[in-house]
Amino acid sequence: MKQIGIIIAGILFFEFSLKTIAQENDQFDFLNDDISTMLVPLGVMIDSALVHDPYVRFRDLQLVVNQCKLKAEQSQWMRNVGFQSDVRYGTFDNFSTNTSEGQTPSVISTRTDQTNYGIGAYIKFPVFDLVSRKNQITLAQTELEQAESMARVQRKEVRELVIKQYHDLILKQRLLKIRSKYMELARINFMMVEKEFQNGVVDITEYARISEIKTRAESDFEIARTEFITTYLILEEIVGFKFNLVNIQ
Repeated sequence: MKQIGIIIAGILFFEFSLKTIAQENDQFDFLNDDISTMLVPLGVMIDSALVHDPYVRFRDLQLVVNQCKLKAEQSQWMRNVGFQSDVRYGTFDNFSTNTSEGQTPSVISTRTDQTNYGIGAYIKFPVFDLVSRKNQITLAQTELEQAESMARVQRKEVRELVIKQYHDLILKQRLLKIRSKYMELARINFMMVEKEFQNGVVDITEYARISEIKTRAESDFEIARTEFITTYLILEEIVGFKFNLVNIQ
């Protein structure tokens, strides 16, 4: 729990630092700035994702359950050993024999209200428990090892997911920059051809070809922009906090 607290404190610190950077720079320009220099460290993202991921939390809780089951199986023998006591109050008939030398024994009966106490220890050896005890403990230990393995696998998957999404975001921004430059060149080229077309320098076929290139470049830019924003938002969702870099409209 202490380790998780340190991780959360670190996450909050970096989130606050990131907000400060965003405020100082007014707004992150994702067409010119390098997003990899603005994001929190990858290790912090991974730690945060491990804290926020519900499947990791589920595996950790399952691990606790299996640890308790193993302890319960290991202490099952205690139910066959113990102490018991009872207290009884009521009217009891008490009999005693009075024997004197040379006389016939006489039985004396008395009735009294009294409280009787009893205490003792017991040990039981159920055959089923003796035969199955080792198997039950082995089963509980195996289930615990399975839970530990699944918890490690889940954490590994989360780490891999964050790493993949982080680098995918960087790649998407680089592709977006390329599409942006290509779109600007296509627009400039179209403006030049449009003037030449109006002056009769180029024919309609060339004008239509350049226009199609511009349209395709604009379409590719919008696709790249959408993919970048989608990847950005998914990474925020995975790590469990906002980067506050891109103003999504």
